Amino acid sequence: MRILLIEDDTVLGSAIHDQIAGDGQSVDWVTRLDLARDALTGVAYDLLLLDLMLPDGRGIPFLKGLRARGDVTPVIIMTALDQISDRIDGLNAGADDYLVKPFDLSELSARIGAVVRRYCGNPNPIITHGALTIDIAARSIHRDGKPIQLTAREWALFEALLTRPGQLLSKPQLEEKLYAFGSEIESNAIEVHVSRLRKKLGATAIVTERGMGYRLGTP
Repeated sequence: MRILLIEDDTVLGSAIHDQIAGDGQSVDWVTRLDLARDALTGVAYDLLLLDLMLPDGRGIPFLKGLRARGDVTPVIIMTALDQISDRIDGLNAGADDYLVKPFDLSELSARIGAVVRRYCGNPNPIITHGALTIDIAARSIHRDGKPIQLTAREWALFEALLTRPGQLLSKPQLEEKLYAFGSEIESNAIEVHVSRLRKKLGATAIVTERGMGYRLGTP
């Protein structure tokens, strides 16, 4: 999953960045709204984390602008503004969740997961796919009842396919989900991750459409 973090507090931003990256997600961090707009023109993000008080403007008009253009990317507001009226304004502007600072980073991770699951049409964190039982919230997979250990990259790739069943994702799309701006990407990185996932989850877990991309296998 690719996340855009819009936060100008360097200490908090660094902590959030490390938390999300530790969860196995790809995260781009910007400190201004103009930089956020630039990032959004080039990447299809899965979720935005939005502070409301940025050096070059406020987050509410920015969010309203996104929704007015038809952008339905999930947005979680993170702010020190804690009045009920502030929360109402944020949610009415199109936010999917509203988190008041200071907050626990593990709560942020849980809220990110909950929002993304709702957008994927399955709020239940437990998914059964053939012989696989996947707990998205716990980031765990069992195959025929036996736990399977995945690396952060392997989980991110599998989650990208799992949350889009039947959808074909190209190699560049998967690279976009797995790697942040500036990351060095080996030319065969996706192929390597797919090969390792098939060994762990089963040969038919991921289907290759030659020259087009990958999709989740049929159970």
